[in-house]
Parts: sequence; C-alpha cells; structure tokens
Amino acid sequence: MPGIERYVTRDLLGLPPSASCREAARLMADKRIGAVAVIEGVKTLGIVTERDLVYGVLAAGELCDASIVTAMRKDLPVITLSTTEAECADLMRVNFTRHLLVAEEGAVVGIISMRDVIRLMLDEKQWLIDELQIYISGR
Repeated sequence: MPGIERYVTRDLLGLPPSASCREAARLMADKRIGAVAVIEGVKTLGIVTERDLVYGVLAAGELCDASIVTAMRKDLPVITLSTTEAECADLMRVNFTRHLLVAEEGAVVGIISMRDVIRLMLDEKQWLIDELQIYISGR
C-alpha cells in the first residue's frame, strides 16, 4: 500500500511575512491552490489558506492589504512522510484544516491537502478491489 509520500506536493509555494493578504489570495487564484506557506529565509513559519483569508480577514472586516501574518496559522501540526492517510485525515479533522505541512529531517519539504488524502484513500480502495477481483476470478 502506498504512503503519503507520493501525494505530497513538494513544490511548496510561499510568500514572505511582509506579503499582503491580497498577494496571497492572488497567488492562490493564479496557481489554483488552497494554501500558501509563509516563509522567512529558509524557515516555514506557517500557512495561509483560503479559509483563513475568508474567515480571518474578510469576514472579520480586516484590510486585504494587511500582512499575511495576521491570517497565518502557525498552530497546525507538521507531519512526516511516514504519517498515514488515516492520521492525516484525523489531524485535519481535529485541527479544522484542509492542509498539513510535511517535514523531513526537521525541514518542511511540502504540503498535503485533504484532496490529496482522499485521492490516496480512493487509490488504495481501487487497488484492493482489483486484487479481490483477481483473487475471485483466479487470474
């Protein structure tokens, strides 16, 4: 069974803490992604998601030109490549997020989304169905 490694997006897009919420929204729209990392030098400070921008900025009446640090989530757990899809799903549920940062040897190497986790789960189910069909048919 495959782990999450194949489903992790390694091209983590990020912006510096000085970037505005508007810049983050524009980058997400341009790249059709749901989250952007907040990166200072080589250190990933957290992530800003579409949901963070809607609830933490727009709905709160904040200005879109405010720094992304005002909307950033830094309390999310960082997972490793050995984390299972079930653990990812549970962490997403408990932490009310659709994205998790993935670290390897202490450094953030990518991000995994809820969509990625669901795709992994569906691929595993399809693999099991295929194996059972082979077993039943005797091929």
